[in-house]
Amino acid sequence: MLELGYTHMPLKTLFLNPPSFENFDGGAGSRWPATREIESYWYPVWLAYPAGMLEGSRLLDAPSHHVSAEETINIARDYEFLVLFTSTPGFPGDILLSKKIKETNPKIKIAFVGPHVTVLPERSLKDCPEIDFVVRKEFDYAACEFANGKPLEEILGISYRKNGSVVHTPDRPEVQDLDSLPHVTEIYRRDLDVTRYNVPFLLYPYVSLYTTRGCPAQCTFCLWPQTLSGHPWRKRSTDDVAREMAKAKDLWPNVREFFFDDDTFNIQKPRTIELCAKLKPLKLTWSCTSRVTTDYETLKAMKEAGCRLLIVGYESGDPQILKNIKKGATVERARQFTKDCHKLGLVVHGDFILGLPGETHDTIRTTIAFAKELDVETIQVSVAHAYPGTELYDYAVKNGFMVGDNKMVDEGGHQLAHIQYPGLPADAILEWVHRFYDEYYFRPRAVFRILRKAAFNSVDRKRLYKEAKTFLKVRAMRHKWVKDKREKDDSAAAVAPAKA
Repeated sequence: MLELGYTHMPLKTLFLNPPSFENFDGGAGSRWPATREIESYWYPVWLAYPAGMLEGSRLLDAPSHHVSAEETINIARDYEFLVLFTSTPGFPGDILLSKKIKETNPKIKIAFVGPHVTVLPERSLKDCPEIDFVVRKEFDYAACEFANGKPLEEILGISYRKNGSVVHTPDRPEVQDLDSLPHVTEIYRRDLDVTRYNVPFLLYPYVSLYTTRGCPAQCTFCLWPQTLSGHPWRKRSTDDVAREMAKAKDLWPNVREFFFDDDTFNIQKPRTIELCAKLKPLKLTWSCTSRVTTDYETLKAMKEAGCRLLIVGYESGDPQILKNIKKGATVERARQFTKDCHKLGLVVHGDFILGLPGETHDTIRTTIAFAKELDVETIQVSVAHAYPGTELYDYAVKNGFMVGDNKMVDEGGHQLAHIQYPGLPADAILEWVHRFYDEYYFRPRAVFRILRKAAFNSVDRKRLYKEAKTFLKVRAMRHKWVKDKREKDDSAAAVAPAKA
């Protein structure tokens, strides 16, 4: 337990990743909050830090543990302070949940945290009177200070109501000494069941954590660096990371893989190589995020230290789109990086986004061809989401590219396209997502990889079968959404001339 210098017992605090849509992977651990094509859950890492700083607290990750709204309300009866990590898609439901919690426990204090309330603090407080205050950006110390009795007006980085208006205290500087924070794996062990977490391309079960915060890259669509963690890159010491990993290995002999979920794990070559030297003796299997700017020598050191897989944000195969989104990488560099990974035997999971500024039917075809050329193990194809607080959001609003109802997700929390361009309507972007998956995975080479994996591992075979069923179900549902939307648009277009 981190010592903050208080001598009395803090408020009994519940840190909550709230229940939402069925199988919804919310904001507490996910940079892209949505219900996935295949049921997936990331760890609520952000909430785990302050949960480890307050005696008597609990971290409740409702989505992954399938805790219902009713069960959550009953659990909250026993607490004095609730810290809820919200997201833009989940915010309306989180408001309703907060109302019910306050009805059953009127004395509880409620704080909302996360990118949505960071960017829209006044609107959030107006939309939900049950919220006592919101914390902007990093919330580790602000939440703990309130739980320990510090007056709101003395807590940096919060917004709250006073005499009918909203008061914003000065911003809190980013946390610099990351080694002073607790090890989140100890909180997972206390409050979470690691077998509840699944990401299709990671080995099961897995455990994820951070070794850094912040990202110096300037990608216009990326949520956390622009709203939560900031661009300044801060790192834990390699000794501190190695200590946590050694303990985690002992805590979970059954965990098959650890995942470093940093925004930019290997952006600094000397630090990456130094950390790899300390991970190598532990003989762990681990994976991480990576930019395509990582050179061969760094990748080799990672592989030799136990790295298995890299999540890589390629985003697009169109050079102009990469410039438009300030990706800081080129198609040529992505090709060389991928060749290096193949040569070293590093598995790559590639992320692509459709609907970024400059997107057309032709650029999407280019990106699909590019993905096939790279031929990475697995891919994720997302529709571009313009979250409030991002440069992409400002661009889409300014140019009138947002879809009228501006819905990011459907009734089940699945992604919807809410940006469109002249000649490329939202329903076409969503349809291209299906075509992208079909063209990529229904190639002989990709099919062979899947069948080979299933043939040699009975555990993976069962998992692949379950995931395939789920994926095909969502695929059919999205096809229906596109079809229904087009029929609705056609009907509206037919009625319009008649009225005129």
